[in-house]
Amino acid sequence: MAVPLEDRQAAGPTATIGNGVVTGTTSGGIDSFSGIPFAQPPVGDLRLRAPRSYSAPFPGGTYAATKPAPACPQFGFQVDNLDTSNIPGSVVSDVLGELLNSPIGAAVANSDEDCLYLTVQRPAGTTANDSLPVLYWIYGGGFVAGWSAMYDGSNMIKTSMDLGQPVMYVAVNYRLGGYGFLHGKELAAEGNTNLGLRDQRLGLEWVADNIAKFGGDPSKVTIWGESAGAISVADHTLINGGDNTYKGKPLFRAGIMNSGSIIPALDSSSAKAQAIFDRVVEAAGCSSASDKLACLRALSQQDFQRAATSVPGIFDYSSLNLSYLPRPDASSSFFPESPDAAVLGGRFSKVPIIVGDQEDEGTLFSLVQGNITTNQELINYFASYFPANPNAVADMTGLAALYPNRPLIGQPDGSPFRTGPLNNIYPQFKRVAAILGDLTFTLTRRAYLNIVTSQGVKAWSYLSTFAYGTPILGTFHASDILAAYGNSATSLQAKTFQRYYVSFITQLDPNALGNATPLVNWPQWTSSSAQLLEIGALKNGLTPDTFRSAAYKHLAARVSSFRV
Repeated sequence: MAVPLEDRQAAGPTATIGNGVVTGTTSGGIDSFSGIPFAQPPVGDLRLRAPRSYSAPFPGGTYAATKPAPACPQFGFQVDNLDTSNIPGSVVSDVLGELLNSPIGAAVANSDEDCLYLTVQRPAGTTANDSLPVLYWIYGGGFVAGWSAMYDGSNMIKTSMDLGQPVMYVAVNYRLGGYGFLHGKELAAEGNTNLGLRDQRLGLEWVADNIAKFGGDPSKVTIWGESAGAISVADHTLINGGDNTYKGKPLFRAGIMNSGSIIPALDSSSAKAQAIFDRVVEAAGCSSASDKLACLRALSQQDFQRAATSVPGIFDYSSLNLSYLPRPDASSSFFPESPDAAVLGGRFSKVPIIVGDQEDEGTLFSLVQGNITTNQELINYFASYFPANPNAVADMTGLAALYPNRPLIGQPDGSPFRTGPLNNIYPQFKRVAAILGDLTFTLTRRAYLNIVTSQGVKAWSYLSTFAYGTPILGTFHASDILAAYGNSATSLQAKTFQRYYVSFITQLDPNALGNATPLVNWPQWTSSSAQLLEIGALKNGLTPDTFRSAAYKHLAARVSSFRV
């Protein structure tokens, strides 16, 4: 449970905001203010509603932000309906066990529906007059898992101080799964779709209103996310038709996307979205209710959680054919159209961006489809992702042909890439992993970059290969994020991410603070000079963004056909 306001005691560094005095803690040269409420608890009748600002005075005038607030309820470890019959040993259980022992696992054990809080970290001794650039972190986890307290921003701040360009760090909680991304015509009629995105946006508005009191500059905010967080960053450039202003001023001036950009999606009231809503309502015992949303809101958290987890999860067979994700809602101005249509139409915030991928984005999500043993089964599996596309089988047949199927000569192509016949844990694993990673992340990134840079956006892009050789997974999805938060004194990858990012956050150019070893000059990405920073195990370099060009051309010509 969240710590009641009246039970929190004042101590440590302070900042005075509209609600009262916020107190925090200091450790290792970093001030931390953990678990500050930015919205009213989204419980009871506020469940499944847009967030409402927390504007009440703090009890007693003071709020002790000294402990992380709970994570929002987690959905990331639904593992029903797995087919592991063709997978050797305990590969799946080993990988999922590692995930449960990761920071995501901690979120599972520390969750509560009252979760709309954020964390502020800054160099110790920062005052309200310092006006530091702000890094606003949006966690990943497939829109079903994650927590603002999963990662500590201290190392990023320390690197910024070493570079003489100190920054401030903010991490926001947002609702997940059925609490944050349930759709359907009933919620659309109320204007209560994409609630997790609305939580993130309200957190940004809180930063605009309050961060100066902590010593931050609200005109120098960079939004950063990984996976679902990266997709969210892209979405924030699209919200309100690309208008990112609040009270007449931009909420952010740049964006960083680790493993994620646009996800073309069907509308909130589409048959696919409605089927998820109807299944949750049925599992909740609310099908016969005259007001299904009132019935869902009246449930205990335990009963709502049980109903909302009755649909497929990210580690189920359906994998990245997600039950819960941001969907356009044509009845609302907040997020009215599919991201592919928005960027093609130029309706997005044209801010500088960094966007990149891991070499083997798809392996982590391809462990459990062991019944896919033939080319046709692979085609049918991917076609099922796109029920609104009448040409899905033909489109996927053409795409699959570009990932050679050569099992008879013992040379399965695919991901983990550059490993020949190795790591193919079931007959179509490497092809499934390659297509899933390219379709969701890597080649979609290239299409996104081609579109936005043609409209004047300055962009830099990268590919991580530093975990090459990791059995089965390669340089897998999310392998970068622990490195990005790591100790730059001992990790080449931590130094790489942090130094480039601090330069970008403070100067809007990853090269502006110099690129002494291990950094290299990172060229701006353009369609005529598509160069990627390659983040390797022992050094950094450059590599052309031209791999799998035939598959890219096939996808780029059909972006709107691949709406999930």
